[in-house]
Amino acid sequence: MARRETLGRPPGPRGHWLTGNTRAYEADRIGFLRRCHREYGDVFSYDEQTVFVIDPDLTHDVLTRTGHSFVTELAPFDMRRDLDEATAQATAWMSARRATWPGLNRAASAAADGRTVEILDAVADGGAGREVDVLTSMRAFTARAIADYCFGADALGVPGLLHDLIRATRPFTESSYEFPAWLPLPRHRHFFRAARHLTETLTGIVRKRRAAPAGDTPEDLLGSLLAAEPALPDEIVTSTLHSVLMGGHGVPAAALTSVVWELARRPGLVGELRDEADGPASGPLLSAPSTAAPLPSAPSTATSLPSASSTAARLPLAEAVVRETLRLYPPAWLMTRTARTATRLGDWSLAPGDDVLLNAYLIHRDPRWWQRPDEFDPTRWLSGRPAPGPAYLPFGAGPRVCLGSALAMRQLTLATSRLAQRFAVESPNASSVALEFMGRLAPAGLRARFAPLGR
Repeated sequence: MARRETLGRPPGPRGHWLTGNTRAYEADRIGFLRRCHREYGDVFSYDEQTVFVIDPDLTHDVLTRTGHSFVTELAPFDMRRDLDEATAQATAWMSARRATWPGLNRAASAAADGRTVEILDAVADGGAGREVDVLTSMRAFTARAIADYCFGADALGVPGLLHDLIRATRPFTESSYEFPAWLPLPRHRHFFRAARHLTETLTGIVRKRRAAPAGDTPEDLLGSLLAAEPALPDEIVTSTLHSVLMGGHGVPAAALTSVVWELARRPGLVGELRDEADGPASGPLLSAPSTAAPLPSAPSTATSLPSASSTAARLPLAEAVVRETLRLYPPAWLMTRTARTATRLGDWSLAPGDDVLLNAYLIHRDPRWWQRPDEFDPTRWLSGRPAPGPAYLPFGAGPRVCLGSALAMRQLTLATSRLAQRFAVESPNASSVALEFMGRLAPAGLRARFAPLGR
């Protein structure tokens, strides 16, 4: 069968003569994308420089070719779209990824189980019995957990800086309009100030740790990076930690907020999770931290790691709940890649600088790939059958799949099980809130009360 000729740009809505499709998209982002998907198919143009993709095979093709034909999302203020510089940064990042992997693999992640539970307990107990904003609480937990994982006792102050940068970034995720960095807008000043403060703090921690006497290096992610051979420059260590911190803060917090949303509407499921957590199979995974001696502040070395067996083998229902939540509500619901060179996207042509937005949310809910796609059904993950082909990508795919995916899955599974084990989850607005398709996907304004169980 002869291959079709390249058709040029994919079709798409023309939009307003002046503002294009921006107003329609901003008014109802997912509604606009659904309409375009129905009318134009799996690949459609949003404007002269932006293409949306809702096809799992093409999505994997783009993600696999990231670093060659594509680069990751450019900085918010990169008006020059310096693709060569972005490629150079991506090459450096791949080298750093290889050095970072030993500190983020399954074995290292498992060593932090006790600290994960201890930090979650502290955050949950701080608001126990009171109605709280769920996303705010989950961000408090994930910020502390990832900062502790990266820096151990040196993490003091880092969670607050993560919150500041998340708040400073939000105005840019809420708008499709870009403005030059030199415009003296308050949101620009806030963003640059927050980003600079976090970078300076991380740089200071790295330099201080590097100068510490041999043998005094704590066993955390920073310690692992500083022990890498060949040695990584301080700026690479700092930028790597920055990426891990941002990814390990925003995505898990959004995912846990969606988990709580489902738990608040499904008390029967909470009971099943509680039975699993209290059962003998979970072992010490969810045992309460001892009050006699504090837990270590960071992951242990490989010689003292617990078994690296999957969390799913000990908490299969909790992990299934997490996987199903990530399917229905993937925090990274849109992933952006930019064409580095003239290239193909299936039967279509892309020019250098074209943005490709990969829509995990609609792929995860496509009836071509999933049975009962809009139904929350954790049991679909308990049969042992893998996800349908490439149609499940909550952490991306390809050579730049999320570096912290093993850590994130373990922390999310532990947190889901622990919340069900210790609390009754009640929400006054779970039936009325809606998903917010801005930045990291999560139910907007969800409030809940975590009522401690009398035991």
